[in-house]
This record gives sequence, C-alpha cells and structure tokens, in this order.
Amino acid sequence: MPTRSPGEILSGQEPHTISDVRRCQLFFLLVQRRSRRALTPLLTTAADAITTPSLRQLAAISRATLNDDVFGEDRATAQLERHMAAVCGRDAAAFVISGTMANQLAVGALLGHQRAGAVGPRGVLADASAHVVNFEAGGLAALSGATVLPVRPTNGLYLTVADVTEHAKIEPENDGGSDNDDDDSDGLPLTDCPTRIVSLENTVHGNVVPIRELRALKEWASSRGVLVHIDGARAWHAVASRKGTSGGTLADMAACADAMTLSFAKGIGAPIGAVVVGSAAVIRRVKRLRQSIGGGVRKMGVLAAAAREALLENFGPESVDVRGVFGHAHDMAAAVSRMWTDRGGRLSRPTETNMVWLDLASAGVTADALNQMGIQSGILLAGPRIVLHYQICPKALESLEQVFEKILVHRQLKADAGLNGFAVRSKACV
Repeated sequence: MPTRSPGEILSGQEPHTISDVRRCQLFFLLVQRRSRRALTPLLTTAADAITTPSLRQLAAISRATLNDDVFGEDRATAQLERHMAAVCGRDAAAFVISGTMANQLAVGALLGHQRAGAVGPRGVLADASAHVVNFEAGGLAALSGATVLPVRPTNGLYLTVADVTEHAKIEPENDGGSDNDDDDSDGLPLTDCPTRIVSLENTVHGNVVPIRELRALKEWASSRGVLVHIDGARAWHAVASRKGTSGGTLADMAACADAMTLSFAKGIGAPIGAVVVGSAAVIRRVKRLRQSIGGGVRKMGVLAAAAREALLENFGPESVDVRGVFGHAHDMAAAVSRMWTDRGGRLSRPTETNMVWLDLASAGVTADALNQMGIQSGILLAGPRIVLHYQICPKALESLEQVFEKILVHRQLKADAGLNGFAVRSKACV
C-alpha cells in the first residue's frame, strides 16, 4: 500500500495500517511541538482546560468513524453517549462541542420541558459566581429568554436549600397555594419573574457540594414544580475528592438533576467536548436545540473518539467513580496550599480538590504582581486562583514555591527590618 499523508489517513480511507497510525501520531506530535504551547512557561495554572490530548487520543482520532451524527449514524459518538448515560444512571446523553454549549442546551431543553401551563416569564436562580452567569456571554437571556437571579451563598462556598428558599420566586400554585384564580392575596407579585430552574455547579470553584445538600435541593425543587440543572464540568473532582463519600458518585449527582453536564476538556486531556445527561425526552430536546444553533456535527466521531479514549486512560473501561488522575491533581493542590500557608499565607477558600485560592490582599500583593513574578520564574499564573492538573511537572511546583517565598518570606524580612511595604512593578499578564 502506498504511503499516505496524515490528511489522507484522517479522511476516512480504509484500511488504516499500523504505519498509518504511527505516522498520524508523529504528525500530531510535531504539530504540538510547533504550536504556541511549546513556547508557554513550565506551569500554566489559569485553568485545567489547557490539558492536551495524549498520543493514544490522537491515534483514536485516526481510527474514528466518520459517519453523520446529525442523523445518529456515527457509531463512536453513539457508544460514548450510551456509556455516559449508563455511568450517570440516566436514560440518555448528548455529546456536544463545549461545556458552555452543554449548559445552554441543558437549560434551554428544561425550559421547553416544563409542565403544561408553565408559560410566560422564565427565571433561572444560580450562584452569583457561576459559570452560566459570568462566562457564557449572556446565553441564558439570548438563547432561552431567561432572566437570571444571581444569589450569593451564605456559607461562602455553595448554594443551600436555605439560600434557594429565601431567594426563589415561587408561584403559589406550585407551592400548595389557593386554586382560586381570584385570590391573589398570597400570590407572587406581578413584578417578579417566576423561578423555573435552579442551576447549580459542582464542583464550584474547587469546592464540593455534599450529596446530601444536592438531594435536599432536588426534593425542594420537585415539590414546587422547579427543575434542577447541574453544571458538572468538574463533577469528576467531586467524586475523587478526599471528602470521601460526601460528594457521591456521578450517578448520585445526576439523580439530583433534571439535566447535568460534564466536560471532557477540563482535566482529563480530551481536546474538545462535553456531554449532557438526562431523561430521553430532555436529551431529545437538547439535540434539537443543538441543531438549531449549529451544534450538530456531521463527522462528530473524531471528537467523540478522543473523549472516549481520555475516559479509558483516566478511569479504565468501566467505573468513572475513582480518583484516577484527579487524585494526583488534588495531592498537588494540597501541597501548593501548604507551600502558601506554611509561609504565613492565607486562603480565601478551603482547598478540597484541584483549586487553590490565595488571599492576596492579606499578603499585601496584587494579582498582577503575582502574575508578573510567575512569568519571571517561568510560570503562567492567573491569581488569585491556582488550578492544578495531572500534566503539571514537579519542577514547575518548585518554581511556584520560589514565587511564594519571594512574596511571603521576603516581605516579612523587609517588614522585620523596618522597611515600608512590598511593591512589585508589573505589567498585565499576557
């Protein structure tokens, strides 16, 4: 068989030989090495979404099925969707391009899946710091016509039943109120937008929402005709957390939501992709909405194959309810926390999974100053948040420790010597 280029190999011409696969691996490795990532510092902690695919994932892409997923004909995509539905204990799943798309489609499908009579204004109650509120370009309003009610958790970490009960706008007919249409003495004011969905996040900024709280929230919502969406982009971390069984399994979490999303691109190395899990009816609506915004992909198999391989690499063929590579990331986060606190630094949030939140104000340093010192040490930081993942090398953590040393120990030495303040001339991190 004549030698073929990687482009020809990926075009779907069969059969794929071993030499074809190896040639694809070398091609993609060369692309990676020539890419901008080869020029980035040792440690990039802006997000765990920067993890890159392995050679096994790239080889899986070269062997992927190339059929039409819009019509449900792609075998690799269908297998991945069935697998995710099974491990989450739900009827069905839909593979989509990104976590943002997954969230928007999930909420949109739930709003369209409301019981008969639930028409008119639609409100979504969410954590004020949630991804769906702050980092999805106003999609809830633009795509679903929903009004967002942002709520700050009273415990400073995650929403509770008490938070939702205090702030949700519930119509009386959904809460055991009077059936008399003429009696609006206890009704929801006409100026309020009824809450149709409670949107949760787990993990939220690295903190785990206990499964008991999720169950209580779901029970509260179901009794009031309100649906629950969980942004589980990092739900894997809740399962792997050292908090033991308090985070529950993926199936435990998914049972607390009418639709839950997970990301394959945050922390497990897949190049792209996310999934929505839920009932068959909800997922049918998700797929129709996906098509309406241009999210249907004809050759989805190349993306699904990499995501499936990432799952196999990190968890094995069956359970996803194990620590896997996330346990390593959590151990690194705990080590980074100790590096900071052992030198007198404070944390603004407890470190439970792969995120460390530095209290920079108490250290007398700005985020820009921290980021600039990181660049000088070969580290790309996005303070005050530090995100750990399994592709970070030990040498990079040594460099990070040196940055902490400069900030905390040297500052204290200057203070003890009677010098005034600690200033670093810096530029914005690029």
